[in-house]
Amino acid sequence: MTVRYHRGQSSHHYVCNREMADYGGELCQQLAGACLDESITEQVLRALEPVALELLLTATTHIEQDRAELDKLWRQRLERASFESERAGRHYHLVEPENRLVARQLAQEWENALQAEQQLKEEYERLSHEQPKQLTEGEKQEIRQLAKQLPALWFAETTTCAQRKEIVRQVIQKIIVNVEGESEQVQITIEWNGGFIGKAIVIRPVAKWTQLSNYSQLCERLEQMAGAKLSTDEMIELLHQEGFHPPKRRKTFNREVLRSLMRRLGLGTHRSPKPREALATHEWWLPDLAIALEMPEVTLYNWVQRGWVNARQLLEPPKHWVIWADEAELGRLRAHRQRPAGEVLRLRWQGEVLDITVPPETPQNE
Repeated sequence: MTVRYHRGQSSHHYVCNREMADYGGELCQQLAGACLDESITEQVLRALEPVALELLLTATTHIEQDRAELDKLWRQRLERASFESERAGRHYHLVEPENRLVARQLAQEWENALQAEQQLKEEYERLSHEQPKQLTEGEKQEIRQLAKQLPALWFAETTTCAQRKEIVRQVIQKIIVNVEGESEQVQITIEWNGGFIGKAIVIRPVAKWTQLSNYSQLCERLEQMAGAKLSTDEMIELLHQEGFHPPKRRKTFNREVLRSLMRRLGLGTHRSPKPREALATHEWWLPDLAIALEMPEVTLYNWVQRGWVNARQLLEPPKHWVIWADEAELGRLRAHRQRPAGEVLRLRWQGEVLDITVPPETPQNE
């Protein structure tokens, strides 16, 4: 599978399009990148927990060994400086007093060697004070905290994507992704370095309620809850406890999402606005038209904002939207709704104007 990035967006998708690219076939499968990345990250951090304990045991030893090597180098430099100053002193004492010019030069060299030796000693003492050969208790505690906070290091802003990818490559050999039909269920198989094979299920966002693998069970539960006359908040709490979730945009239900689904299923009280004036022929309230087109209200509202449909907004609060759509317009909207996303993308790349972007003229006197 390849990674597809979206222009102007931070999101990405994993796409299997080899069949389509090479042979003109259908798109094999695709899923949002975030859900797969989160699952793999969780698996990797879980696998690294034993490694963190091992690092805790070995990090102290490695650091102290490095400091011992550094101390050895400093001692060698001190010995060399001491030897140079002693040799310069011997040369000075061996010169004949009559050779004043030579004696003056050797005295200067001796003084320079003594100053260099003294400066090196001061630097060594300062380094020994700031970085002793043995780790302090505070430094050891800091290492323990770092070993216990691998997730914090992983998600830290200072950790780059390249570093995270390199860690994944060190522990994972291959990842096999299999989307179950058009549902939200994604089977992943992880082949770890060392031969172990792990399996997991990832939940991806999908376009429609009907794509959910448990859609029929969800409808049945909503009918039962509506029959029991539970409140919206009680229904949301039960749905979360039983593992139900919306198809996209959110991982949890809220009142708007639940009420929209209930209206689609014909359950509960339909809360259509009560305008002061009746709707004209072929006019729809936005929620009613969304149900007729079998699409989310938020998507239809997005079409309104883009000017893809003929709509007007009531002036009085809560300022509901009214959309004009006769039979021909309903057919146009349904056709675009059912058009594959790949076809829409291809038309945009070819510079063609999509039918949906040009709404028809609204009759003035219906």
